Amino acid sequence: MRHLPLRTPRVTGRRVLGALIAGLLAAGGLGVSARAVPVTVPAPVPAQAPAPAASGHEDLARTPPMGFNNWNSTHCRAEFDESMVKGIADLFVERGLKDAGYEYVNLDDCWALPERDADGQLVPDPERFPNGIGAVADYVHSKGLKFGIYTSAGTKTCSSIGFPGALGHEYSDARQFAGWGVDYLKYDNCNNQGVDAKQRYTTMRDALAATGRPIVYSICEWGQNKPWEWAGDLGQLWRTTGDISDSWSSMSSIMKANLELAPYARPGGWNDPDMLEVGNGGMTDTEYRTHFSMWSIMAAPLLIGTDLRTAPESAFEILTNGEVVAVDQDPLGKQGEVVASQDGRWVVSKELADGSRAVALFNEGSRAQRIETTARAVGLPGARGYTVRDLWKHSDTHTTGTIAATVPAHGTVLVRVHADRKWAQYPPAVDVSAGGGTVTEAGRTERITSEVTDLGGTAARSVSVSLTVPEGWRAAPASATSARALRPGGTLATDWDVTVPAGTPAGDRDLTLTAEYRTRSGTRITSSVPVTVRVGVPLPAGESALSDAGPLSASNGWGPVERDRSVGESGAGDGGPLTIGGTTFAKGLGVHAPSSVEYYLGGACSTVTAQVGVDDETGDRGSVAFEVWADGTRAASTGTVTHAGPARAVSADVSGADVVRLVVTDAGDGMDYDHADWADVRVTCA
Repeated sequence: MRHLPLRTPRVTGRRVLGALIAGLLAAGGLGVSARAVPVTVPAPVPAQAPAPAASGHEDLARTPPMGFNNWNSTHCRAEFDESMVKGIADLFVERGLKDAGYEYVNLDDCWALPERDADGQLVPDPERFPNGIGAVADYVHSKGLKFGIYTSAGTKTCSSIGFPGALGHEYSDARQFAGWGVDYLKYDNCNNQGVDAKQRYTTMRDALAATGRPIVYSICEWGQNKPWEWAGDLGQLWRTTGDISDSWSSMSSIMKANLELAPYARPGGWNDPDMLEVGNGGMTDTEYRTHFSMWSIMAAPLLIGTDLRTAPESAFEILTNGEVVAVDQDPLGKQGEVVASQDGRWVVSKELADGSRAVALFNEGSRAQRIETTARAVGLPGARGYTVRDLWKHSDTHTTGTIAATVPAHGTVLVRVHADRKWAQYPPAVDVSAGGGTVTEAGRTERITSEVTDLGGTAARSVSVSLTVPEGWRAAPASATSARALRPGGTLATDWDVTVPAGTPAGDRDLTLTAEYRTRSGTRITSSVPVTVRVGVPLPAGESALSDAGPLSASNGWGPVERDRSVGESGAGDGGPLTIGGTTFAKGLGVHAPSSVEYYLGGACSTVTAQVGVDDETGDRGSVAFEVWADGTRAASTGTVTHAGPARAVSADVSGADVVRLVVTDAGDGMDYDHADWADVRVTCA
């Protein structure tokens, strides 16, 4: 599992293989089971796997499966029961999810009793499912939907309670599933006794085929044995990573890992970066739109992981965006490929069946950034003009080749682009951007230059631009804010003097830049983008604790960055004293990898020092690496640090730097239990 709540049983279950009964298994025979640098994606390696058993169902999941799974929102809590499952099926119909393409209503772990019956059969939990699993499946089917279930390719499932797994019971369990009317099986990887993964997953493939019922087979092997190289001959989808959690760092790290596997996706065989977290509350709507956009451009299965009975309206708006769903469900079956990636600016392009391209401009960074590419770069043929459809704004423009947008922090602009002889019927795309990202101080006036550029082949008329600032700020134009017309390729550049009021605390602030223009037909078009201004507060002279200062920005792998406490779990203030190797520290920062915390130095400081290590609250788990960056230069690094040993001293020369950035990485082995402490972190300034 990729996230780290210390008391979540699922984490432990995913990592423990249950070697205690390996001898019994051997005896019992259970071993059957924007201007960016291009990124090169490796060519696929031919899979060497057993020939698939003839099932008659080789056409399953020709597009990525869409549906629901309860785990992300309920785990094994009491609200997971027959009533919930039926309620989700009802909402699929009532809220348009069925019409949008969602069809599977799937159970995850904890649906059974901990023990099989005297005949070795699985027994549904009578409290959760008093009418049995077959009755629930019948209800789901009555709504015109399909029904899915879960088990593990081991002796027990992943819950710490220890429900029966299917290892050694594959054919019997498959017959039960088919008899209940199961249409989808998620087959997990816990307590597998070290039996070869291909063997375990092949056995269940054969058992499902022997039932004669078409059952989509989801191989949940967490990417441990590179299933993308062999699972295509066994199932319709295979997990490429550990479990997702409802956080930006978890979602984005899983996304980046899955992007590398584009050559392996095809109709009937999909890379699965795990379920959707949209609506669960741990991310912003901007981040959830990125989540949904990137899963769709990666041709990933779209399995809703929120309890739709309590989901916010914004979740339904995201999940039922038919234009984005169409990208995911495109029958060509291509996964989007990385065109470029630099400084947190990503361009991903997906070839579609009609010859167009879906293009994601994804901003990984914590500030708004302009991202640019071209029609040629994303794989389109040369043409005089291209139609650009914004899939979130549901609007059309045209361009002569440049595709660009200012994208908010953690945001994604998703467009569909195609060469079009009738491009001129649409208004020209207008690129709106501004300089930003430099640090100013409260009480100062900073000059920002905005640009409005016509990217199309026709003129933008009656162009004007305005800048909206927070209350108490001032923005005064120092040059023209309008133009009668912009010819193709023309730019309206405007200088703005922005004054930050005294007393403004440190941090990033987004201003709003708005451009308006008219088309040839007189239609008025408005486009607004964020512009980030960074406000720094000078640190006091002498030596001071950085935890007493306000950061410019802070991002964290799990929960918020904590001041003078360990990171704890997901809530603010739920950690304990900062403790490394038995030594407790009164001051410092508690973080969780991957983490980045920035402070403004203004060129007035010389040294940053700290005692660093993995917090004792993780026990004997977790490994991280600490880095100190002075502007764009790495000034100090520790290499891998584990729980073993005392705190390690770090000292970095930050002379002349405007910004210091404290970074913690996962040391390359995943982020589980990576609680890291910047204990007694101090800065010396003039």
